[in-house]
Amino acid sequence: MKTPHLPQTACLAAFASLFYLSSLAFSADAGGSWGSFRGPEGNGVSAEKHPEAWSMDSNLAWSVEVPGGGWSSPVIAGDKVFVTTAVAADGTRPKGFGAGVASMRSHFMGKAPTEPFSFEVHCMSLQDGSLLWKQQVVSKKPPHKIHPSNSYATESPVTDGERVYAYFAAVGAIACLDGDGTQLWQKDLGAYRTSSDFGSGSSLAIHDGMVFVQCDNEEKSFLIALDGKTGKEVWKSSRRGRTSWSSPIIWKNRQRTELVVCGAGNVSAYEPRTGGQLWTLTGTGGAFSASPTCDEDRIYLGNSGRNSRGPLIAVEAGASGELTLESIGEKQVAWIADAAAPGMCSPVVLDGRLYVLSRGILSCHNAETGERLYRERLKNASSVTSSLWAADGNVYALNESGETSVIKSGDEFQQLPSNETPGLFWATPSVAGNALLIRGAKMLHCIR
Repeated sequence: MKTPHLPQTACLAAFASLFYLSSLAFSADAGGSWGSFRGPEGNGVSAEKHPEAWSMDSNLAWSVEVPGGGWSSPVIAGDKVFVTTAVAADGTRPKGFGAGVASMRSHFMGKAPTEPFSFEVHCMSLQDGSLLWKQQVVSKKPPHKIHPSNSYATESPVTDGERVYAYFAAVGAIACLDGDGTQLWQKDLGAYRTSSDFGSGSSLAIHDGMVFVQCDNEEKSFLIALDGKTGKEVWKSSRRGRTSWSSPIIWKNRQRTELVVCGAGNVSAYEPRTGGQLWTLTGTGGAFSASPTCDEDRIYLGNSGRNSRGPLIAVEAGASGELTLESIGEKQVAWIADAAAPGMCSPVVLDGRLYVLSRGILSCHNAETGERLYRERLKNASSVTSSLWAADGNVYALNESGETSVIKSGDEFQQLPSNETPGLFWATPSVAGNALLIRGAKMLHCIR
């Protein structure tokens, strides 16, 4: 591990206080909502408490089938749950990792879809899962094929409590809908080829009335900020990197609020209102699959390739300028842990400890210093693609087959009994109040 050379200075009870915003608004309460990928802070940490144990026979409030395919996470505003999906005429759904690998030959030999998909937003009741409305954003043939294990609706939507925004990178469409499902505006951002035709996956971010889209691809990478009410472009920044699947994060640290995006070979932080670049970190390796996590003091990130692991990096709040892996010091790079970066599963930080899961092995680091506290293999956790999340002193990891490992937060490894919801799961779960939403390839479950 490299050390600093200088001193270092992502329910019901919660809804009692809900209020009605307008005739088109949602009932929403900040404490009971999960309006974007990985929650209010974008880091996968919930301030609420959902059940620690569940199964299909215990603490399962409801289960509903979601038509089509989508690895996007549900987002919640008050008593409404929003999911996006891409519905194929033949009922195609994404495959698991093993089936996807087995299909690789046909994938590389195959072609883009010949029939249109219906790209949709579904709104459900958080209380019982009933469908309140569904709205087609667009019906269109995706111009590019994707990996059999990916979906055409992998980008998670966002909601500000009054509107919901859905982005389908496969056809370049982003749309804004009100609380009744009426489309207020739609914009075409373009559909671009991705590396090895794996497809896209960067979710939306939202802040201060603006919606942010990271579109890193093989043709024309860019980051764009749109006015949430009108859809008009506020600012746009061209990016030199190629395909990346990490999602942008709004980092509210002790110094300021930053929009941080991880791309192939670099990480950049922007001033959200203007798009001005605050800092950039180079030397991070190839494309990111995992998204960063953060606390008020540092943002934690890294990427690993198929056969090697990259460095795990902590950047200090207040960093500025051109950073490299040698920029260790006050208000720059806080620390680097070699060969410790995540793969597809985004990390989480809780109680001053950073948890990273890669290839079935969970590592726990001191978030301030980077010191590794333990490194333990989790049973049945080699196929975890959804991001880690944390609630009420526990860290959770959902594997592809629906088994969720539960780890007690602490300096020593303590694994609690696992939970099972059989199915195929790649989407990252969401939390709202005392409810946990787990989306599979076919079903959406509410644990409460």
